[in-house]
Amino acid sequence: MLVCHALSGSHHIAGCYEDRPNSDGWWENMVGPGKPIDTNRFFVVGVNNLGGCYGSTGPMSVNPATGKCYGADFPLATVEDWVAAQARLADRLGIDCWAAAIGGSIGGMQALEWTLQFPERIRNSMVVASTPRLSAQNIAFNEVARQAILSDPDFHGGHYYEHGVVPSRGLRLARMIGHITYLSDDQMADKFGRQLREGKLKFNYEAEFQIESYLRYQGDKFTGFFDANTYLATTKALDYFDPAAKYGGDLRAAMARAKADFLVVAFSTDWLFQPTCSYEMVYAALHNGLDVTYVEVDSTAGHDAFLLDNPYYHGAVRAYMERITT
Repeated sequence: MLVCHALSGSHHIAGCYEDRPNSDGWWENMVGPGKPIDTNRFFVVGVNNLGGCYGSTGPMSVNPATGKCYGADFPLATVEDWVAAQARLADRLGIDCWAAAIGGSIGGMQALEWTLQFPERIRNSMVVASTPRLSAQNIAFNEVARQAILSDPDFHGGHYYEHGVVPSRGLRLARMIGHITYLSDDQMADKFGRQLREGKLKFNYEAEFQIESYLRYQGDKFTGFFDANTYLATTKALDYFDPAAKYGGDLRAAMARAKADFLVVAFSTDWLFQPTCSYEMVYAALHNGLDVTYVEVDSTAGHDAFLLDNPYYHGAVRAYMERITT
């Protein structure tokens, strides 16, 4: 089966590298022997999306025509392009049909796109905390994040590699903006509230509240391993995805091609991709006579809940996986 990663994910789904014993994969709690996606039953394939920064060809790769990194010259890849590339990989591996494809967030878009672009090559699509298209608010958040990067003096039109710098200030701010959308108000209130780092107000612009410190930490950490051009391109791929666009906005018509069974999972406090986004996919699939299992998980964790170890959520995935024949 195929696991599709989200914005900052990679092929490293589960397990540790031999030389880095603490390098757990990003879905360590979901994939592995005896886990909901049981590697004793399924051979799990994880890939880096085209244009990424974890080994696949992307902006950091050398352009053979110039001998320099592609940078901003690397063409934008869409969700459809990623799935087409995954199909080529499946061809190379001799995989005619996936037992299932699963992904959370932008990974869920890929799992959905598989059913539309290659309906004969996938038996189950597991779409988690995702959406068939971004809302105007989603696009707005992405644009603010991109502008943070584009306006960084170290961006150099996307060719910052040649200058030996990284637009870290812009990328840091972009990640902070994005991270706010991944959390819920309940989660931030429970974890941070209005707690002060030093117990009193200092009347300056340092990180006085715990939530400020947390966001700055997340932003700083992100700049250490992610590429700014990849962030720009990936958020554009998110914005562009809309399989219903060619059908006058009718997702039911777009999904008439699909033949797979579906598991659609949403989370109650996910305000980035609200449960109503999942309802739209469920209704469109049911309209086309497809077998659909829908699970809405009560969680305080917001969008990032799909990465966490929730027993109800994991139990639902496990139960669905057990019905899939290998």
